[in-house]
Amino acid sequence: MGKCIVHNYEEFAAWQGKVIGVSDYVPLNQDRINRFADATDDHQWIHVDVRRARTDSPYHSTIAHGYLTLSMLPRLWNQVIEVHNLKMMVNYGMDKMKFGQPVLAGQSIRLTAVLQSIQNLRGITKAEIKFTLDIKEEGKKALEGVATFLYYFE
Repeated sequence: MGKCIVHNYEEFAAWQGKVIGVSDYVPLNQDRINRFADATDDHQWIHVDVRRARTDSPYHSTIAHGYLTLSMLPRLWNQVIEVHNLKMMVNYGMDKMKFGQPVLAGQSIRLTAVLQSIQNLRGITKAEIKFTLDIKEEGKKALEGVATFLYYFE
């Protein structure tokens, strides 16, 4: 599936109810998990202590932080949608987020995005995009929810 490319509200609205795109898989390896722990000061052992996780974790592995999984969205959005003629885009909110299966260190996730709804609010495009991050090795959902963006087209 190719990238969704839009230049204005009308082109964007044509995607309503459709899959905007599916990203490539991106690995969440231990190095990335450790760097996220350093950036957020969240060094809980289940994320960073590989030796202890092998014996004490129910997963027998370290796991990615839920917020690390969430933070991969911008990188993955860029693989599925390209918006032109844009003055700016604003993150407006996240709704109905649910973490499903934990992502074990070394597993890979990908994004599937569906344009759930779109509105023209006095020249501002409000788009609600249902997203799912699934785990390649499990075939299960790591995270799902609805992201709302405001697009200011020129």
